[in-house]
Amino acid sequence: MTLEGKYGVPTVAVHTDKFDRVVRSVAAVSGMPGLRQVFVPQPIMGKTARELRAYVDGVDPITGRPVMQEIVEGLTRPFAADEESPARFDRSTPRLVAPDTPERLERLFLDSHWTDGLPIVLPTEARVAAMLRGTGRKADEVVGRLRSTHFREHWEYTVEKVAVNAVMAGARPEYFPVILALAATGVTARSSSSSAMATMAVVNGPVRREIGMNAGTGAMGPYAHANATIGRAYGLLSQNLQGGSVPGLSYMGNQGNSYAYNSVTFAENEERSPWEPFHVQHGLAAGDSAVSVFSGCRSTAFTLGLRERQWRAHVGNLLRGMEPSIPPTLLLDPIAARQFVDRGGFVKKDALLDWIHDAARMPAREYWDYQLVQNYIYPRATFGEEPWASRLRAAPDALIHMFRREDIHAVVVGGETNGYWRIMGCTYQKTVSVDAWR
Repeated sequence: MTLEGKYGVPTVAVHTDKFDRVVRSVAAVSGMPGLRQVFVPQPIMGKTARELRAYVDGVDPITGRPVMQEIVEGLTRPFAADEESPARFDRSTPRLVAPDTPERLERLFLDSHWTDGLPIVLPTEARVAAMLRGTGRKADEVVGRLRSTHFREHWEYTVEKVAVNAVMAGARPEYFPVILALAATGVTARSSSSSAMATMAVVNGPVRREIGMNAGTGAMGPYAHANATIGRAYGLLSQNLQGGSVPGLSYMGNQGNSYAYNSVTFAENEERSPWEPFHVQHGLAAGDSAVSVFSGCRSTAFTLGLRERQWRAHVGNLLRGMEPSIPPTLLLDPIAARQFVDRGGFVKKDALLDWIHDAARMPAREYWDYQLVQNYIYPRATFGEEPWASRLRAAPDALIHMFRREDIHAVVVGGETNGYWRIMGCTYQKTVSVDAWR
C-alpha cells in the first residue's frame, strides 16, 4: 500500500488464501479498495523451493486464474474509476438501540459481534450513568485510540463508550478508574496476529485493596469479581472500540487464546513480595495506584520451587524452552520469590533479572534457526541494530543471550499454598496511573 499509494509504484500484493478477507478489508479501510491482490495456497512454511514454484506456476485458489497472469495484469492494467475511489465507511454506531426484550437484545449484541460470546449485562442508560459516577471525568472526554494491528486505522473513543463496555462485562463503578486506565494505554487486548496473542494486566497500589482485587490464591484464575470483570472489560472495549474482532476478517489468531477472556488480569502481591512493587520499578511512588500492561502472551513454562542443588540448571532449561523472540516475565508465588532470595542471594529484583539474562543462552545456530527469530529479529540484525547485529556475527556454537536484559521482568503473585511459579512469554508495554482516572 505504501509503494502504490505514497510513491505511485505499481504493486501487486501476494498473500496466502487464508488471508483473503482480512487483506481486502485492510486495503478498503485504508482507502485503496482497488489494490491488486493475488493469492497462493497456504501453507508456505516448510515447503520446498519446487513446491513453492508450483504455487507460482499454478492458479490463484480464490479466483481460479493463473497466478502469474494476475500479477502481470495487476502491474500493467490501469485502475478503473471505482478502483481509484476510496471506500467510504460509517465508523459511528448509534448511541442507543431500539427497545426490545432482554433476550432479543442479548441476541442482537451477540450477532453484531459486540460480545465475547458469553452473556453480558445489557448497558442500559441507567447502568451506564451509574458506571460513569465511578470517575470524575466527563462522559464525552476522549480516552484514547486503539487498533488491532498497525495495518489498520486507529479508532478514537470516549469515557462513555468505555463505560458501556464496562457495564457489559459486569464491572462495578468502583472498578471504573482501572478500566479507564487500561483503555488509555493504547494497547489493545484484542490484537490480531496469526500466533493468537493475548494481553496481561497487573494492578499495583492501594486500589487493589480498595476494590477487592485478588493478589493471592487463585489471582490469575476466575476467582475474584474485580479481576475477572476488569479483565473482561479490557477485552470488550478493545474489541468494540477498535472496529471489531471477527475471525477471518479482523482477527487471524490461528488457534485463538483463552487468556483473552479476561486478559490475565490480577493484582501484584506487594505485601508478601521480598522486592519493591512492579510499578515502583517503573517510576511511580509506592502509594500510587497503577496498572501495567504486557502484550504477546501465548507461551508459558512452569515448575515447583527451586531445588537445593540443581536449581540453576532447572531454570536455565525452563528459559531454553521459551520462544526466544518473546521475552520472559517471571510470575512468582511469594514462596518461590523468597527462594530466589535465600538460594540465589537476589536481595534486589534487578540482581535476579541480571542472572536470568545471563542464564538464558543458547547456541547461535539454534537461535537463528527459530522461525519467529528469522521473521522479526534477523532483519533488524542485518540492518545493524544491536544487540542483534553482534549476535548474528557470533560463531555457530557460541552461546548467545536469548533476550535483551531490559525486556526481562518479574511480578509476585499467588497465595503461598505452594511454591509454584511460571514464566510468561510476553512483552512489557507500559505502566499508567489509575489515580489519574478517578
